[in-house]
Amino acid sequence: MTIPRSIDFIHELNPQQQAVVTAGDGPLLVIAGAGSGKTRTLTYRVAYLVRSGVQPHRILLLTFTNKAAREMLHRVEQLAPCEVHALWGGTFHHIANRTLRVHGQRIGLDPNFTILDQSDAVGLLDGCLRDLGYKKKDTMIPHGAALFSIISLARNTCTPIHDIVETRFPYFSGCIDDMRAAEDLYTRKKQNMNVVDFDDLLCLWLRLLQEEQQLKDFYAQRFQYIFVDEYQDTNTLQATIIDLLASEHRNLMVVGDDAQSIYAFRGANYTNIMGFPERYPDARLFKLEYNYRSTPAILSLANQSILCNTYQFQKNLRPVKTGGTSPCLVRPHDVYQQAQFVADAIRAAIRQGIPSNEIAVLYRAHYHSMELQMELSRRGIAYEVRSGIRFFEQAHIKDIVSYLKIVQNPHDATAWSRILQLLPGIGAKTAQKIHTHIAQAADPLQASIHDQVTALVPRGAQPYWHGMQEVLGSLLATGKESSPAALVKLVLEHGYRELLRSKYTDSASRLEDIEQLISFAWQYESLIDFLSELALLTSSESEQVRPEDMPDTIKLSTIHQAKGLEWTLVFIIWLVEGRFPNPNNFDGPEDEEEERRLFYVAVTRAKEHLILCAPETNRDANGYITFFKPSRFVRELPDHCYTVAVPLNGSAEVLRIYEQ
Repeated sequence: MTIPRSIDFIHELNPQQQAVVTAGDGPLLVIAGAGSGKTRTLTYRVAYLVRSGVQPHRILLLTFTNKAAREMLHRVEQLAPCEVHALWGGTFHHIANRTLRVHGQRIGLDPNFTILDQSDAVGLLDGCLRDLGYKKKDTMIPHGAALFSIISLARNTCTPIHDIVETRFPYFSGCIDDMRAAEDLYTRKKQNMNVVDFDDLLCLWLRLLQEEQQLKDFYAQRFQYIFVDEYQDTNTLQATIIDLLASEHRNLMVVGDDAQSIYAFRGANYTNIMGFPERYPDARLFKLEYNYRSTPAILSLANQSILCNTYQFQKNLRPVKTGGTSPCLVRPHDVYQQAQFVADAIRAAIRQGIPSNEIAVLYRAHYHSMELQMELSRRGIAYEVRSGIRFFEQAHIKDIVSYLKIVQNPHDATAWSRILQLLPGIGAKTAQKIHTHIAQAADPLQASIHDQVTALVPRGAQPYWHGMQEVLGSLLATGKESSPAALVKLVLEHGYRELLRSKYTDSASRLEDIEQLISFAWQYESLIDFLSELALLTSSESEQVRPEDMPDTIKLSTIHQAKGLEWTLVFIIWLVEGRFPNPNNFDGPEDEEEERRLFYVAVTRAKEHLILCAPETNRDANGYITFFKPSRFVRELPDHCYTVAVPLNGSAEVLRIYEQ
């Protein structure tokens, strides 16, 4: 056991942190602003209790990541005289697994159960669809991965599948009964195999607490103090479990920031944190407002922005730092000048001494980074994409490009293999058989639409094959002399849109990727030029030093993926109406408020420098020039919150930003 050092609570904590750490018993709601030392406060509170005589095994600490749990337990061990393993700490799923191993038999769960990872769970669910004859149906039921996500969302939000589909995926409303049947079979198979998936861990933990009153009372009595980190991200299922465990002592401390609640699409329930004082009327509210991360000017902008939300716990981030530069607004002519500006500004910042790994570019949606990825690749600037894989390496983009490749070169076996395997029931062997047959023809694309090829297609795949032949026939008729943008639109509108919906629950964002690809393609008059440009760019990317080999890389990330991180210099790009906020996500005022919270999270990632980019124009999917207004999140800010810089001829006037 680590020998703990003495703690000077007065000098090691600010007054707001001290108030939380030394608070008495009862429910506590701690609203911890960005960069306010939330983890420090929480771990000092645990150490304070242990030093006051509370037994570690009577403390439960719930987190969202294993990394956070390890960090907190390590800090507690350094601060308090205890064996840290005696303290129950970890993710919700970790504590659920620990409980079910001991008590699962009470609800019919063999304690030797194994846990399916997501890929295995999706594979099992796909098997259920096959067993139900889905492959022979024309019903547009979602595939395994998409169906798994829908079922998972329903379970974590304690919402019937019917309601989830009707509100979020209405294009699947015609196959709800099929989805329920698949879920029922999936549940029976898991029981027969004595396996559980990650959602089962929480669902069965809740069931155990609800059905076994004596056991619930035991744990509610045992855990004298319960702590929940990132409470704003909890879903309905998690919040219900917490309330049951805290029902005896009611010494529940939840820590979070309502202004950083941005995961509703994953099932996080904003009302958990906002409604805490109603569920616990005797709860005391504490605020951590001293920010140790950002400069006064950045915090001023953040405070002004979040004031526009009405449903919140109001707070005012107070800077500990002094000095710093004003946030900067730039309005490039178009998205390509935006990419050039950011690349120029990055180089200028590096020349001024800012390390590459202290620079990040944030955006609302993954496709917003496409032009920037291409510009950085052209210049040989190493970057890491935290929001997913690189734009042109994404499966749906490679699918679309494969169609274009066979128009340009009908003998491209790799492209044929990829598009043939998009059809249900066609695997690598069948795809090779079909390609071997059509490859004998002078024009394989022409040969692919003949009836004799249909005889090589498995019976279960034939309903889909006819649709594929229609696409191939349209591409053949259109020809490679057509514009690349028109060809991409043709593929999208002749079946690929429906394939996206059936295969991915994030089909809307993938569709936006493809529409952005169409906009980009309007620059090219010939298909061969377009494909050559893509090939050269992806080749140069593969030849770059990879991020894992060179950690000093620029970070590109969606804002959702950037939460909890910080950088010296942060760019926020595509800050225009129609992109950020994204009107497709609006069902009511609460959705606009979540989008504003997303902007707030982005702003508060910046430590020293913040640059906001709002391009003036872009081509839409039809090739027309679209004019953009700056995002409402920029327009509603007072003028004193930022200065304006002008990119000149695609080159950024950025040196003055760092020389102030």
